[in-house]
Amino acid sequence: MAVPEAVGLVDLALKAVTAYDRPDLKPRLTHAKARLTDPAVRVLIVGEFKQGKSQLVNALVNATVCPVDDDIATAVPTQVGYGEDTTVTLVRDKDGGEHAERTSVPLDQLADYVSEGGNPGNRAGLTRAEVTLPRKLLQSGLVLVDTPGVGGLGSAHGAATMSALPTADAVLLVSDASQEYTAPELDFLEAARKLCPNVGCVITKTDLYPHWRRIVELDEGHLSRAGIDAPQLPVSSALRLHAALTQDLDLIAESGFQDLVSFLLRKVVSRADELARRSTSQDVLVTCQALESKMRAELMSQRDPERAGALATELEGARSRVDALRQRSARWQLTLSDGVADLIADIDYDLRDRLRAVSRDGEQLLDDADPADIWEQFSEWFHKQVAHAVAQNFVWTTERARWLAEQVAEHFAEDVDVHLPELRIDGGAVAGKVDALEMPAGEGFGIGQKLFVGVRGGYGGLLMVGLATTMAGMFIINPFSLAAGVLFGAKTVRDEKKRLVQRRQQDAKNAVRRHIDEVTFQVGTDSRENLRQIQRELRDHFTTLAEELSESLAKSVAAAQTALKDDAARQKRVADLEAELERVSGLADRARTLVAEVAA
Repeated sequence: MAVPEAVGLVDLALKAVTAYDRPDLKPRLTHAKARLTDPAVRVLIVGEFKQGKSQLVNALVNATVCPVDDDIATAVPTQVGYGEDTTVTLVRDKDGGEHAERTSVPLDQLADYVSEGGNPGNRAGLTRAEVTLPRKLLQSGLVLVDTPGVGGLGSAHGAATMSALPTADAVLLVSDASQEYTAPELDFLEAARKLCPNVGCVITKTDLYPHWRRIVELDEGHLSRAGIDAPQLPVSSALRLHAALTQDLDLIAESGFQDLVSFLLRKVVSRADELARRSTSQDVLVTCQALESKMRAELMSQRDPERAGALATELEGARSRVDALRQRSARWQLTLSDGVADLIADIDYDLRDRLRAVSRDGEQLLDDADPADIWEQFSEWFHKQVAHAVAQNFVWTTERARWLAEQVAEHFAEDVDVHLPELRIDGGAVAGKVDALEMPAGEGFGIGQKLFVGVRGGYGGLLMVGLATTMAGMFIINPFSLAAGVLFGAKTVRDEKKRLVQRRQQDAKNAVRRHIDEVTFQVGTDSRENLRQIQRELRDHFTTLAEELSESLAKSVAAAQTALKDDAARQKRVADLEAELERVSGLADRARTLVAEVAA
């Protein structure tokens, strides 16, 4: 359990709402407790292919979990978390992620499903593999996710990884010490910093490269110039695993893993605990505010029965204002609906504009060369550009959605004085599956076709010139007619070859346009669905909050109208209310202390 103090506080608040007959406040606290009892702190291990990500995970948990090979790369994300026993579960999402098929397999068979060698291109259709291990490091809730090579922002894996960043607590970019950071790696870090609260840079394989300190210095310079604040953590997974076997403390220190583990525990796990404390404190304070409002209204009416009517009128007016928040004409409702509509239009335009630019550049490249000669390089470049455009569009979508959520919260809070629980806006998937760009099938033009076309064109030239030279008394087949036949045949071959190149260029450009249209449709559909889901989440969030406030004020109105005439009974009720308020105030003080402990 991540924060025992927070769990105990929520349990106490649940007892309070039960004792004071406020079932309307229970769902919020139940959700808060469910959030606390799932202590998972997700850390994504990302990077280019063959940088040592899988070996890094193995070294962190001191177990051969993720398959490691010089030639075989990871094909399926592998999630490693805590469990009393060692287990491996393969997960395959169905129905758009609403249902999941789970299959258990032995640990020694994991490589057959998560590596390119055993599952090339993830033909098995797995979403992820989940591994549990009895390790002290993982017991704090840490979950390590070994991802396929991202290829920076410019790859399909990179775009998929980007969509997972908003739900992660931290991301570690892994790059080996053979060279300094590449431009795609810096682009990925820049985007990751906008979507994830913690970003760390791990330099691996320091045991293989004596110049690794110089690489770290160069990387620090790149990060400084890019304005990226992320710690550099040079490590050697091989030294760490060997040190674990020999229990050599000097080797453990030399491996660099002490700094990495410290970063994970102090910056990642501790920050997740801090967020849990703040969220729990807000939820309990909102609950205390609702309980206190009813008690204070009744207390004031009991102390001064003559003022009870005026107080009830004031509270009824406050309730009317809160009820207005539940109407579609409320400002926050209009801000939300108009904001999502504008956001959908802006995001769709941004996506189309980015993909149009990719399409224009691609068509220009195809105009300048024969697609048959450059297709392999062109296809790789094209897929990277498309994935980069999609990922950048996703980053902008997430940032705009969070900004909209803040605007809606501000407009909601303008009409009521209430603690607003922290909003959590996560992104969805970047896009569904889009088939890869394929080279269109073109006409062949081999030796036989060239000979046939050349003879056909040459025959015309030979006949034409030969007939003309017969007027000069020469035979139809003569040196002039033969030379003309050769020239006409060669020209016909060149023209046919040019026509075929132009045909291939046009077919290739049509294939590019069709692929762009498919990506635009798929990504646009998913983006609109994600934004509508965010709209529903925000609407439900604030509607529920308004309902809680309305119910609290209704209770307060009823309490204010309960003014007893019996002085003795009234005095006893006043004493009871003061005691209850003191208990609720003590609960609120504990909620504030929970956050104060973080600041301390």
